[in-house]
Amino acid sequence: LMGFQEYSTRTFYTGEAPFVGLDNYVAVITSNVFGTALLNTALFTVGSIAGQFVIGLGIALFFHRRFPLSGLLRSLLLLPWLIPLIVSGAVWRWILDQDNGALNRFLAAVGLAEHPGWLTSTSLALIAVIGVNIWIGIPFNTTILYGGLQDVPPELYEAAALDGATGWRAFRHVTWPLLRPVVNVVLVLGVVYTIKVLDIILGLTDGGPANATQTIATQAYHLSFQEFRFGEGAAMGNVLI
Repeated sequence: LMGFQEYSTRTFYTGEAPFVGLDNYVAVITSNVFGTALLNTALFTVGSIAGQFVIGLGIALFFHRRFPLSGLLRSLLLLPWLIPLIVSGAVWRWILDQDNGALNRFLAAVGLAEHPGWLTSTSLALIAVIGVNIWIGIPFNTTILYGGLQDVPPELYEAAALDGATGWRAFRHVTWPLLRPVVNVVLVLGVVYTIKVLDIILGLTDGGPANATQTIATQAYHLSFQEFRFGEGAAMGNVLI
């Protein structure tokens, strides 16, 4: 409802929020930021989901082999998912800092690069934010996919091995078909969780530099809680939905 009203700080005093029809939607869609935010949202979501899923599946397959201390290592793998996002953002902001960050110090020590601005470069900031979000989402993907792998009967692998299907062929013809329902759930939930990511982007770049990491979610936040144009912020949120 707020998306169709002129809702601002004045409304809190007057109690009046005039109906403006689609004006808020026109304002946000025709703004200079909307195109960039829409593209960044797509790139951020696709990049994060692809990275989280591929790495998560690889780790899940690795732990499926069972080896000493595998249970302990699986538990430690959950840490990135359990740490509050505001803490993760602060730690990664320090790691990726251009002048004193741990990553740039390491790169300089091995002679690979000279202090790239991971969070200040318009060409690197989005990549860095996607990388951090992949790190955060890997435990979720690994946990769910590992649970799905546990439901694959070992007898099927034995039967496939008798027919010469081992390694990649066993994965393609046995593991993947039985894992597909779990994969669907992981991908759907991954999109839901990723498309609305707000706190990690605000903690790392606040949508900058020059809107290089601005998404629809962060723009809705900026409109509502920094510019106090709640009607336009609600409209942007509805666009995201």
